[in-house]
Amino acid sequence: MLEIDHLDHFVIPCSDIEKICDFYVRVLNMRRIDFGNGRVALGFGNQKINLQPAGWEEVMRARNHIEGTADFCLITETPMDEVLAHLEACGIELEATPSIRSGAVGPINSVYFRDPDGNLVEVSNYE
Repeated sequence: MLEIDHLDHFVIPCSDIEKICDFYVRVLNMRRIDFGNGRVALGFGNQKINLQPAGWEEVMRARNHIEGTADFCLITETPMDEVLAHLEACGIELEATPSIRSGAVGPINSVYFRDPDGNLVEVSNYE
């Protein structure tokens, strides 16, 4: 029987790859990865987010490949009060203050904000 172990990468269509890359490097301390044919990804842990120009047709992609359509949750061990202080220092406007949500393996404490394209980013910790 097939069993999926973990996520390797996902793609975010972007209106401006450099702008989105700068945001995630500055706000979430991700690392920029430049790879094949001028492509860009954001690395964190053992995963990455590939950045693609919205509507790009040169690679296999989602059928509706437009900016601002992503909604995802990132887990951190950084305490939520430190996460909030960092987001405030970066000038990030919150969409929702910390609240308990349902994570993949139990309750998580989550804060929500948007990136420059309007993607909804959830940063959470397991209690």
